[in-house]
Amino acid sequence: MALKLLNTLTRSVQEFTPLDPAGKKVGMYCCGPTVYDFAHIGNWRTFIFADLVRRTLEFSGYAVTHVMNITDVEDKIIRRVREQQTTLREFTGKFETAFLDDLKALGCREPHQKPRATEHIAEIIALIEKLISRGVAYKAADGSVYFSIEKYRGCGCHYGQLLKLNLDEMRAGERVAADEYEKESIADFALWKARVPEDGDVFWPSPFGDGRPGWHIECSAMSIKALGETFDLHLGGEDLKFPHHEDEIAQSEGATGKPFVKFWLHGAHLLVEGKKMSKSLGNFFTLRDLLAKGFTGREVRYLLLTAHYRETFNFTLDGLHGAKSALARIDECVGKLRELAGGTAAVPNRELVEQFKAALEDDLNISAAWASVFEWVRKVNRALAENSMTHAEAASHLAAWEKVDSVLGVSAAAETEASAELKALLMERQSARQSKDFKRSDAIRDELKAKGWIIEDSPKGQRLKKI
Repeated sequence: MALKLLNTLTRSVQEFTPLDPAGKKVGMYCCGPTVYDFAHIGNWRTFIFADLVRRTLEFSGYAVTHVMNITDVEDKIIRRVREQQTTLREFTGKFETAFLDDLKALGCREPHQKPRATEHIAEIIALIEKLISRGVAYKAADGSVYFSIEKYRGCGCHYGQLLKLNLDEMRAGERVAADEYEKESIADFALWKARVPEDGDVFWPSPFGDGRPGWHIECSAMSIKALGETFDLHLGGEDLKFPHHEDEIAQSEGATGKPFVKFWLHGAHLLVEGKKMSKSLGNFFTLRDLLAKGFTGREVRYLLLTAHYRETFNFTLDGLHGAKSALARIDECVGKLRELAGGTAAVPNRELVEQFKAALEDDLNISAAWASVFEWVRKVNRALAENSMTHAEAASHLAAWEKVDSVLGVSAAAETEASAELKALLMERQSARQSKDFKRSDAIRDELKAKGWIIEDSPKGQRLKKI
């Protein structure tokens, strides 16, 4: 069986095959954060979804180049820079750092490339110049440059590839300067925004005049530079389908004359406590809000990974408590396996790995994947309780879990530093040996080994080492 995914572009589940002739390399682009505030739990559902896609591709043997942009200039950012009387980089830098810290806390693999929009102004200008030369962009009276939907369609191109747009019935506007505009509007959108007094120091020189890029053109320029004019996979939240992703396709294909992206994946919306997230309703959470309530990043990650990416998911605090219990079950089972395996290397247990793989290949069927994990936990716990599992079998089961967790990313961090309690046992053993109480000394040694630690000599004396 091969990996199958729902391609928004074709509106069908298709077998994923990369553009690479050797079938090994995959280029993947995910719309990243707009760094004007801390990312909220709805944002994190999308980024954990992206992490799942990347890990699944790597689990399937692909060499993935994962690119995630940093939007560090757009309408909201400029407004807040002005309100706080700071510089663009000082303002966005703190939120970019916070985002990457949160990404790590949630167990997400860091993208291989994280291009910032402000560092790609030259590429953005060059792309706009191509669009002007091809006749699908024009300079307006105010000095801004706009993409022409009419001219794009007039050259035989299709606007509305990701969702069906009835262009005749949609409310038409001559042009839209805002980065985000109303979903029912069909209008020319800004590629380059002429400088206005409200922009302050946020502007760049260009052949069109001083100004700054529009939001949509930023992603096209950065993704093309990183992955080429045509690449394998682009993903984001379903709210970005229109206008952002549709505009990305139009301006990219309008500039290059080539198909932009082969596969588009979109994650569904998130509800919190059954309602749309809102600060006024008290159900608006950043990761930091949840950590302050005593939850952990891995619990948040687990909960966000329990629903299929195309299903609207209800995120609740009760669900986080359930995540804590579920992870404790896994931790206990894995801890017992580690103790019995005693560091023995082994080939992963095929049953768990194959069931898990089959679930993922079915359009990332995460519910079936978790079902295979908890059925495995039940069987392993029963064998352990019956003392019917050998060291080699335990090692094989442990290797299987580690392979599965390379996708899930929810394992507790391995202990590398002995706790105060274990260090106290070591000191007690040393005292017993000095008193020639070898029976007690041996008992403590066995107790430490049962907990997963051995005693070894070092230049500074005896110390504990994790098995």
